[in-house]
Amino acid sequence: MRADAAAGAGPGTIAPVVTGLGVAAPNGLGTEAFWEATVQGRSGIARITRFDPAQYPARLAGEVKDFRPAEHLPSRLVPQTDHMTRLALVAAEEALADSGADLSALDELELGVVTAAGSGGFEFAHRELEKLWSKGPEHVSAYQSFAWFYAVNSGQISIRHNLRGPSGVLVTDQAGGLDALAQARRQFRKGAALVVTGGVDGSLCPWGWVAQLTTGHVSTAEDPDAAFLPFSGQARGFVPGEGGAILVLEREPRPGRRPYGRIAGYAATFDPKPGIGRPPGLSRAIELALTDAGVRPGEVDVVFADAAGVPDLDCSEAAALRAVFGPRGVPVTAPKTMTGRLYSGGSALDLATALLSIKHDLVPPTVNVAEPLEEYALDLVTEARSTRVDTALVLARGHGGFNAAVVLRAPG
Repeated sequence: MRADAAAGAGPGTIAPVVTGLGVAAPNGLGTEAFWEATVQGRSGIARITRFDPAQYPARLAGEVKDFRPAEHLPSRLVPQTDHMTRLALVAAEEALADSGADLSALDELELGVVTAAGSGGFEFAHRELEKLWSKGPEHVSAYQSFAWFYAVNSGQISIRHNLRGPSGVLVTDQAGGLDALAQARRQFRKGAALVVTGGVDGSLCPWGWVAQLTTGHVSTAEDPDAAFLPFSGQARGFVPGEGGAILVLEREPRPGRRPYGRIAGYAATFDPKPGIGRPPGLSRAIELALTDAGVRPGEVDVVFADAAGVPDLDCSEAAALRAVFGPRGVPVTAPKTMTGRLYSGGSALDLATALLSIKHDLVPPTVNVAEPLEEYALDLVTEARSTRVDTALVLARGHGGFNAAVVLRAPG
């Protein structure tokens, strides 16, 4: 359900709770390290180290630092997985442990996995294609048959944890993490007991990098502190990154454990064809998600913005926020300025960050942006702000016209 639709509105709506989080981000591997860095405004954006970027016009990215797969995964998994999938497996492990769920006590056919993907295992595929070109087909890994595939994270998480219930993958670029959450939410109507969801993405290799540069939206700035400045007069594009977050959803909290929050509302829309005069669909997605959640605009405590860092996209997002909340009507933040845009992992990471904001009553900052353009009329949070956070709205847009919005509420 994509165009002008709210998923779950009406009778029988289930608002599952988030009981576990796992994070792999450029400014922190693991939820605790990520949250500490984010609150303190520490960025993970720097010059690319995984390959030599000198010949490319853009050279900055958000890389997950000091990640050594052998320290986290069985040796048999390392040769058959892409870097992206290794990060996803580690995040899923953390999320399941954090949830405290005893999977062995649950029916494996009621345990599902729904993730989002932007590209698949591009780094693995690039390496194997290079072998094909330079050495011949006999040197290509047999694991190439699945390691590149955009559904591989769902598959590997499912296999590793024996989650044999409903599974799937959503491919809607940056909106994917929110769309995957909505699809996971739907599975509870069909009897699911627990669903692992979210998104972890990354294609920081020459093949993936060239593909990303074709959009014309990647920042070519050399200074990490001046490269990704959404809603600013100096906005000139975004910085890509890798990583994301995995969440564990359950129908209701278990006795003695307080969940992070509840998935109260969701909606998705699709932008009209350019040049036909119809407005973008983001404001409609916001309105539908609020309606789905039964929440009035004045009840929203913070918005986690899509924050494209591209002037026309920033302008349209600011207009959508003004249309729903009024000028400076709600605090807005974009902590992705510390990680870069992580494609399908980006909105999943925003979900995790919003849930941590609810837990700690603290809104993390949008770093490096002194203040937004005056005409945007945004209350942009540029320094960590202590405030009561009971309701958070997370927005995401994907390349090509995807819009998604999720309303999160405190568990109560």
